[in-house]
Amino acid sequence: MSWLTNFVRPKIRKLVQKTDVPENLWDKCPACGQMIFHRELDANLRVCTHCGHHMRINVKTRLELMFDEGKYDRIELPKVAVDPLKFKDRKRYADRLKEAQAKSEEQDAIVVAYGTMQGVDAVVAAFNFDFMGGSMGMAVGEGLVAAAELAVKRKAGLIAVPASGGARMQEGILSLMQMPRSVIAVDQVKEAGLPFIVLLTDPTTGGVSASFAMLGDIQIAEPGAQIGFAGARVIEETIREKLPEGFQRAEYLLEHGIIDLVVARKDLREQIGRVIALLTKQPAAA
Repeated sequence: MSWLTNFVRPKIRKLVQKTDVPENLWDKCPACGQMIFHRELDANLRVCTHCGHHMRINVKTRLELMFDEGKYDRIELPKVAVDPLKFKDRKRYADRLKEAQAKSEEQDAIVVAYGTMQGVDAVVAAFNFDFMGGSMGMAVGEGLVAAAELAVKRKAGLIAVPASGGARMQEGILSLMQMPRSVIAVDQVKEAGLPFIVLLTDPTTGGVSASFAMLGDIQIAEPGAQIGFAGARVIEETIREKLPEGFQRAEYLLEHGIIDLVVARKDLREQIGRVIALLTKQPAAA
């Protein structure tokens, strides 16, 4: 091998070859198709700077957004039986759980935290859609019960932030039983005279929307969030009719009186904090 091969050729290649651009520097808006630089998108709370489409955000970002100065304390949730039905399809459910835990760095699809919103005490039970589509199993049911008990103990408002495809099929009837359990948890908060607010995010569907997610004293949604029970295609095939444009979107539900408010992401903390202050007769921060 000559010096031409070992030294000159690599230098020439380095000069003329194109520099690879990392693929994760740009995000494409699923609504308008525009490309957005990742830093610009993050600075705008993952809301499209061209059309205002609200993209999904992870649970940690959600909590930082909701609490004052992004500061909050998480609680440890009760442990539940792992794979109680010994479920297996293409792979074991226990293995799916391990993969989801490694990917999301969370134990299950819900996080419960407390802090202040506009200076008012609040407890937030936020779903993690990155964990098996935010599906509701026994761990989520326990998390909602723990959130309700914490809200009562601290005499704070409870805010549920669902982002879920519904019940977790791998837990069968045990998953479906979390629907009435979550309703009972909500009743505990209301019986204590405390507000229960639901922030509906994209998507809120299935057994989650058929239980606690529609029981809020105030129902708030992010713009464009998909909210419903069955999928639109299933409904169309069942009733054999074309659904109206925007069906199951936040704005459609607001127009038809199913939810109370549609609030932009940047205004959520202020709006929810103000609502809690009014319902608990506390002064909110200016």
